[in-house]
Amino acid sequence: MVLWFNKEPADSYYEVRPECTDVPETKFKIRPGKTLSVRKWQAAFAPDGQLDIGKTLGIRPTIRGEVWEFLLGCFDPQSTYEEREQLLQERRYEKWKSVCHEIFPVVGSGQFITAPVITEDGQPIQEPLVDQEADNAGNTDMVNDLLSKGPLNERIINWLLQLHQICLDVKRTDRTLVFYEKQENLAELWDILVVYAWIDRDGKKRGNLRCTESSVGVESQLSHLAMVTQVIDPKLHQHLETLGGGDYLFAVRMLMVLFRREFSFFDSLYLWQMMWALEYDPDLFYLYEEPSSSMNESKMRSRSMCDYMKIKSDEAPLPISVFLVASVLKEKSTQLLHEA
Repeated sequence: MVLWFNKEPADSYYEVRPECTDVPETKFKIRPGKTLSVRKWQAAFAPDGQLDIGKTLGIRPTIRGEVWEFLLGCFDPQSTYEEREQLLQERRYEKWKSVCHEIFPVVGSGQFITAPVITEDGQPIQEPLVDQEADNAGNTDMVNDLLSKGPLNERIINWLLQLHQICLDVKRTDRTLVFYEKQENLAELWDILVVYAWIDRDGKKRGNLRCTESSVGVESQLSHLAMVTQVIDPKLHQHLETLGGGDYLFAVRMLMVLFRREFSFFDSLYLWQMMWALEYDPDLFYLYEEPSSSMNESKMRSRSMCDYMKIKSDEAPLPISVFLVASVLKEKSTQLLHEA
C-alpha cells in the first residue's frame, strides 16, 4: 500500500491568513492517477464489508474521514459492515458530547474555558473564566449547579482540571489559518478535544508527556533517535555529540506535533497518512519491488530506512516518527557537518 495524494476543493477552507508570509509551502509532488477514488475505495471491500487495505493507493479529501478510521485503528480491516455499525453506535460523538454537556454545560455551548473551574481537591471555583468573546451569561449558575451535585469522583475531577489546559492549545492551533479566526470553530475544536479527553483517558500520544522517576516520555524517543542516527550516520552523530547536541533536544517539537510546524497544513495531512500506512507494514513502502541495479538512490534509501524500522526497543517497535527525523538528518548530513 503506497499513498499518493491529491488536492481537491474540499481543502480550500484551510486558507492561510494573508499577513502570514512565513508559512511552509506545499512540497509533495502529486502523481496523476495514483490517488484513491471513491470507486476504488468501494471496490476494496468484500460483500460482507471486509477491507483489502493493500488495495489502498491514496486518499482523496472527499473520503479522508472514512479511510482514516481504518488507518488509525478505529476499525479492523477484517470487520464486517454490521460490526462497524455496532461500533459506530457505541462511539457516536454526539452521544459522548451530550454526556460531557450534562457534567459541565460549557461543552457544546459555543464557549470554552480559559481558567480552572475547580481546585485540585475537587472544590468548584465560583467565577471560572471563559473566552471573553463568548456569551458569559449563566456561567455562575452552571458552577453553582456543579457544586450542588456533591463530591466529585476522581475521573470527573481529572477531566475538569484539563478543560482550561486544552484551551491553551486550542487558542494557538494553526493561527495562520483563516479557519481558526472564527470563535465557533475554536469552540468546536475545544469540544472535540474535551470529549476525547473524557472518553480516552490513556491516549496514544500521552506517553510523550508522561513523567517517570527516570525520564520524561518524549526522552525515550530522543534516545532512540540518537541510536538510529548513530547506526545510519555515525559521523553525523559524533558531530552532534561534539556540539553538545547529542541529547537531540532540537527534535522535540518535530516529535511532539508530528512535523506540523515543518510542513504546510496539506503536507502534514499527507505525511501523517503515509506514517499511518507504514504502521501496518514497513515493507509496503517500497512498492513491492525487489532491489535491482536500476533502482535509483532515493528508492535505495527508502528500502534501507524500512530495514531500520524493524529495530525494536525493549517494549515495542520504534515509532515511525523517529525514523522520519533520522531521515531528515541523514538527508541534511553534509550541510550539518559543514555549517553547524
